[in-house]
Amino acid sequence: MKMANLLIALGVLAMASSFAIAYDPSPLQDLCVATEDYSSGVLVNGKFCKDPEHVTADDFSFSGLNNARETSKQLGIRTNLLTVEEIPGLNTNGLSIVRIDYSPGGVNPPHNHPRAAEIITVLEGTIYAGFITSNPDHRLFAKILKPGDTVDVFVFPFGLIHFQFNIGRSPAVAIAALSSQNPGVVTSANTIFGAVPSLNLQLLARAYHLDKNIVANLTKQEWVNPSDLNSYSSYY
Repeated sequence: MKMANLLIALGVLAMASSFAIAYDPSPLQDLCVATEDYSSGVLVNGKFCKDPEHVTADDFSFSGLNNARETSKQLGIRTNLLTVEEIPGLNTNGLSIVRIDYSPGGVNPPHNHPRAAEIITVLEGTIYAGFITSNPDHRLFAKILKPGDTVDVFVFPFGLIHFQFNIGRSPAVAIAALSSQNPGVVTSANTIFGAVPSLNLQLLARAYHLDKNIVANLTKQEWVNPSDLNSYSSYY
């Protein structure tokens, strides 16, 4: 009986692992333009598919990504992520795109995307960007990225913590693509010190080798998203 229970448990863990590391499902049709018209009756990847007879070129386009947005005062950055919410034709294609504006000294703080890898290119300015591998190595891979005769691009692997920092004296702009139509974002500091309700202070103090008073002060800070009002979307 114990062996049977063990085999069942291992089977459940194997299935859970396969779901946990799965990418966006591959499409089984040419088009599945997202629609809020539930009468279509076809639900794919969290969005209903528009009747193909009513699909237009506008469902696959977006205008305005070239427009700069005011950066937040706290981080000096603003992200403008375009997902299936803004471009319905992205539905089932496992893609999203983001414009990132940085003021001088602006930081996109350490964060990760639980459902996506990312590739970034800098259009203006000078950005220090990198990622850190998981346990037990915690290796840092980082480069200074800037436009010019040779355009720099950099990859942030699936699920790993990464960051960007404008080290120049002028504003900077970057464009990044992500391998999910709903990549999600987990900003490390926000998650740990901005949790609601707050985590146990003694737990945090011991986990981060910090004085309890420092931890208490950190939990009282205002933790904002890199985009302030327009954060990475999540509609599931």
